[in-house]
Amino acid sequence: MTTELSREQVRLSKRLSLVLRHRPETAGLTLDPQGWVPVADLLTALRIDRAELDAVVAHNDKSRFVTATGPDGVERIRAHQGHSRRVNVDLGLPPARPPAILFHGTPRPNVASIMREGLLPRSRQHVHLSPDVATALVVGRRRARDVAVLEVRAGAMAEAGHVFHRSGNGVWLIAAVPAAFLRERSE
Repeated sequence: MTTELSREQVRLSKRLSLVLRHRPETAGLTLDPQGWVPVADLLTALRIDRAELDAVVAHNDKSRFVTATGPDGVERIRAHQGHSRRVNVDLGLPPARPPAILFHGTPRPNVASIMREGLLPRSRQHVHLSPDVATALVVGRRRARDVAVLEVRAGAMAEAGHVFHRSGNGVWLIAAVPAAFLRERSE
């Protein structure tokens, strides 16, 4: 269950995203090859207490973070997905059979180039796809008010040999989506 985060918790969530997805070195941390960092190290580096961290992890609107105890008994944390190429993380997600259609929300001015070039990860490791239109709209509206929703023929892509992964919070990940598998959704 998610609830709305306070302004301070939103700032912490953004800081966690920066550290766990893009620039761990800004907090003096190093992610392991699967993107994990010991919780104790993160708490020390960010100078926060466990209750603050737990609140952000539990109430983040997109369940961006996950904690787990490693085989060594050490509790760890990582981002579910969204890592920059520069951190070179292997999430270890098995291939997954996607539904026939997935969705991607994007600012409307991006549509023409996406329909020519396809969906590319740019600075991220994967293209992120949503399981429903409502989620795609929320994602797209983080960057603009005027949003287009693209339908991705994920089932056809899988049949053509493209490999999908599903993160622990339900986001579908793919290396890229060729333009031939895209269609702008008319509302």
